[in-house]
Amino acid sequence: MRTVVMGAGRSGLAAARFLAAEGRPVVLTDSRPEPDLALEVALAKAGIPGVWGTHPEALLDECEALIVSPGIPRTAPFVAAALGRGIPAIGEVELAHRVLRARNDGSRVLAVTGTNGKSTTTDLAAHLLRAGGLSAVACGNLGTPVIEAVAAAPRDTAFVVELSSYQLESLDTFHAEAAAFLNLTPDHLARHGTLDAYRRAKLRIFEGQGEDDLRVVPAAHPEWWEDAPGKGRAARFGWEPCEAWCDADGRLRLGGEILLHRSELRIPGDHNVENALAAALLAAHGGASVEALREGLRTYPGLAHRIAFCGEKNGVRAYNDSKGTNVDATLTAIKALPGPLVLLLGGTDKGASYEPLRAALEGKLRRLIFLGDAIPQLARDLGDLPHEVVRPFDEAVATALSLAEPGDQVLLSPACASFDQFDNFEQRGERFEALVRAWA
Repeated sequence: MRTVVMGAGRSGLAAARFLAAEGRPVVLTDSRPEPDLALEVALAKAGIPGVWGTHPEALLDECEALIVSPGIPRTAPFVAAALGRGIPAIGEVELAHRVLRARNDGSRVLAVTGTNGKSTTTDLAAHLLRAGGLSAVACGNLGTPVIEAVAAAPRDTAFVVELSSYQLESLDTFHAEAAAFLNLTPDHLARHGTLDAYRRAKLRIFEGQGEDDLRVVPAAHPEWWEDAPGKGRAARFGWEPCEAWCDADGRLRLGGEILLHRSELRIPGDHNVENALAAALLAAHGGASVEALREGLRTYPGLAHRIAFCGEKNGVRAYNDSKGTNVDATLTAIKALPGPLVLLLGGTDKGASYEPLRAALEGKLRRLIFLGDAIPQLARDLGDLPHEVVRPFDEAVATALSLAEPGDQVLLSPACASFDQFDNFEQRGERFEALVRAWA
């Protein structure tokens, strides 16, 4: 019996490589017509056969399990055919979880989901644990596939796992000793259909929790999580007294302890105060001391492509927020910086209105730069605001930098996916930083 892995993206390849290394028969199938040469060579070396351009149902003969990549919905015909045959269809995260729990080596799982802030909170929680001398690795949707992290990590490791709604759909036995649901705004509605269906997909992060586990949730929005599955104990974070909160004087508190003043954080904005509080709750449950939390919060530099300062010239500062791939993330970036702003918007449109940006930009806007394939939608929603239209990315960045005046911030926070001109948001952010370095 073999395992079929559907989708040759990062997580699918990681699952296939792990299974092959374990000596288990595996076949990879992908809708691309053919792999590039480097991938073809790598698969051949690993002994992984591939079926390209189609997903023939005959692959399901003698198949004991289907590993589905996150981008593939469970309604896809090949997945539906597998389920119809009684073949379990799980994701790479579920596979990794089963491998980890079978080891029974004292390791634990801390999981993070939400529309925005997932990556920062995941990375920060791992940083806080390491500040206390504990073994911790950040993985999942943030970059490193969970199965890779599990295969490489020593015993007694805390795996801090970022989970998208797509990844959460394909869980089965997954259990997190602590799990955080950060926030909820419309996203991925083309896949989920409604905001409530998207919310329910997110809540699956709590499904396997028992009474000793921790459910980290926003105090201000109980309606998002009060009907969550599982039996975890709620630990709230926010701006009013609760388990982790920021008081009126700007001090971050955990229980009865003052951790630090928000001015000591190296990551800007109210949203990052919330991320820090959620990460502190996760890390404390994972074994970090209060002293480790204080040190880790003071020293955490932030993630690349998340409102990251990347250059200054003549009083103009440039920030890379390429990870701002939806309107709500861009709103967060706008609120985090004082302005005036020259804001670059555009890329691959995701279907949401850009109108909510209007109020946040009031009193802060120097100029908008519309770029990429989303120009028509941006012009429809924000075209009455001061703006320039420059479709190519490099030219748009050059225009933004030339229009900025001393004291301004040039902000790349596109509110769009990157796929019109780049392979991913990381590549887009790296190009922006290279152009800023050349300018500065």
